[in-house]
Formats: sequence, C-alpha cells, structure tokens
Amino acid sequence: MFNIGDYVINQKTGNLGKVIGYGHQILSSGYETTLKVLVAKSATCHKKGFLEEDLYSQWLQCQ
Repeated sequence: MFNIGDYVINQKTGNLGKVIGYGHQILSSGYETTLKVLVAKSATCHKKGFLEEDLYSQWLQCQ
C-alpha cells in the first residue's frame, strides 16, 4: 500500500506525482481502491499541479 506523500508514476499516462489521498471506483466485480495523486510532472502535457485519480494497480512507486 502506498502512503500519503509517496511519489508514484502512472503506468498508463506516465504522469509522476505525490499521493494525497485514496478513493474507490465501483466496478462489476465490486469496489476497487484508487489513488489520488497531485501531478508534479505530466508526460502528456505541460501542466502540473493537477489531480489525477486512477486505480491503485495502475501506479508504481517512484524511487
């Protein structure tokens, strides 16, 4: 489990940021945990400082 303040990277979008919270998404199989991440570096645009939320399984810890 990632902790608040950990830096993570999204496997789909390539965005890098800091975990600021948790959430959930309702899927056909039930609830899935999501991470709420404040993006510090975006792979897709020049914006930073926006919130990205995605399934927990889509994130990898950044060293």
